[in-house]
Amino acid sequence: MKVGTEVLKINLSTISIQAIKNYLGMRHNFKNLKIWNLSMEITADIHQICLGFPKSELYGLTSQMNRAAVSIPSNIAEGSNRNDKHFKHYLEISLGSSFELQTQLLIAAQYKYITNEKTIEIETKIIEFQKMTTGFLMKLDSNLSS
Repeated sequence: MKVGTEVLKINLSTISIQAIKNYLGMRHNFKNLKIWNLSMEITADIHQICLGFPKSELYGLTSQMNRAAVSIPSNIAEGSNRNDKHFKHYLEISLGSSFELQTQLLIAAQYKYITNEKTIEIETKIIEFQKMTTGFLMKLDSNLSS
């Protein structure tokens, strides 16, 4: 591998994937992030409730909610392979998708597609995700400024 004017010789049998990621600035394993795990749980919840929506919503609210839900963990995973500055950008997109999903959940409740109990259960998880992600973003900001 050539870096600048130096040539690095790497013996791949003695170097770990994590060491390579650290060297390249890719430090986050998305599967170990609490926000990713919670977002996967939210995505499964959304998929499950959308199965009970009217067929007339298949290309409307059902599709929008599933796309917004899938966007949340997907952006975390995609951003985790980047440096902190770019990871922060993907987390912000993920956070935006969570607010979009929260609104769509409330619309589904307003249309009586889901019970108030289920709405509160899922909205509570979404709000917890938003708080955790905001805290994580603040931590990344402090890392970037130090």
